[in-house]
Amino acid sequence: MSTDPVAVAVVGCGRVAYKHFDAVAEMAEARLVAVCDSDPARAAASAAAHAVPGYTDYHAMLAAHPEIQLIHVLVPTGYHAQVVIDLARHGRAIVVEKPMALTVADCEAMIGACAAHHAPLYVVYQNRFNTPVQAARRALEADRFGTPVLGTVRVRWCRHQDYYEQDHWHGTWALDGGVMSQQASHHLDLLQWFMGPVESVQCQIATRLLDIEVEDTAAAIIRFRSGALGIYEATVAARPDNLEGSLSVLGERGSAVIAGIAVNQVAQWRFAGDSDDPQQVMQAASEAVKNEYGNGHARYLKAVIDSLRGGLPHPWLVDGAEGRRNIALLTALYEAAHGGGTAVPGGPPQHSPLGRVPLTPKKHQTAG
Repeated sequence: MSTDPVAVAVVGCGRVAYKHFDAVAEMAEARLVAVCDSDPARAAASAAAHAVPGYTDYHAMLAAHPEIQLIHVLVPTGYHAQVVIDLARHGRAIVVEKPMALTVADCEAMIGACAAHHAPLYVVYQNRFNTPVQAARRALEADRFGTPVLGTVRVRWCRHQDYYEQDHWHGTWALDGGVMSQQASHHLDLLQWFMGPVESVQCQIATRLLDIEVEDTAAAIIRFRSGALGIYEATVAARPDNLEGSLSVLGERGSAVIAGIAVNQVAQWRFAGDSDDPQQVMQAASEAVKNEYGNGHARYLKAVIDSLRGGLPHPWLVDGAEGRRNIALLTALYEAAHGGGTAVPGGPPQHSPLGRVPLTPKKHQTAG
């Protein structure tokens, strides 16, 4: 297997793209080859900033650069399925930003298209690669928690109205979803990753401070198949700025709390009969971050590249099937919130409006 840098292209040069550009730049294992955005000015700006060719048509980009091996899809969420399915026929590996899509049906169509064309598919959940999250995951895999009791995630972030007004798609049911779908999608992934399959959910949502279609605040109770419970709390109405993004895992033999604004600090580390020095673990595993995106993107991308080179999936990466599981849970949360009762992941959506508004293809469909 070649050890030459993997040739990367980015489709969608919006708000989150800089994290992907930075991740590629940090790595000897990857090199940026080209960028694409249907907004010519945005494509040109990103191309100039990174000294690579810019395109407004990704098929033209791939025709001009047959060396491209990995495509990062960073378009608005409501267009993820359309773009990934369209790109799959080129047979290149695809990394798509979270959430994978807005409906389970779209997830399944993406998985099917990528499988048909032998295009590996990965979903970006970089918080799995945060240093303190990795420490807690290793403890889980060593059965140090014992019987699970309670898992909690809290997302208390700040988004003002201008955030939602900078792009046409933010804060809409058709293309975005609310805080559960977007900002707290990462934390929902962590909760399910640590606590296991979900049996049922109850959920309440509200729009308290923002003028948007979707929720800015949510609270849910989750029952896992193990019998453990979960609490899912999320808001972008924290003021005046971001407060926290955290994960707590409590079990029969131990507990861990990962805090900070980006699940980046070990706040508690307690296990029965543990020879570890909790203070030493808290110091060694915690990491400073610049913002709520955290430091996991480059580690995530390295895991993708290692997977592609080795032919085996990294056990902590989110593939299409795992991404679908997250959307099934997200759909159940919206189903419970809008139906006023208890919902089960995988059930047919009857009340959830997420991604269900018919879309008319538009020129901006590849704008990130």
